[in-house]
Amino acid sequence: MAKVVQFIKESKAELKKVVWPTKEDVFSSIKVVIISTIVVAVVLGALDLGFSELFRLIMK
Repeated sequence: MAKVVQFIKESKAELKKVVWPTKEDVFSSIKVVIISTIVVAVVLGALDLGFSELFRLIMK
């Protein structure tokens, strides 16, 4: 039981050392993730469309 108490105390001490991101940092990161996701989706969609058309032309 002493190890559990020691673990909890050490965990609390470590959490006090954490530098939490600001609200602006979080929103900035969210923007990057959303924009990156959209860009990757568009690129993959374009590749899929291109390969589908290429396959359709080959099959004719």
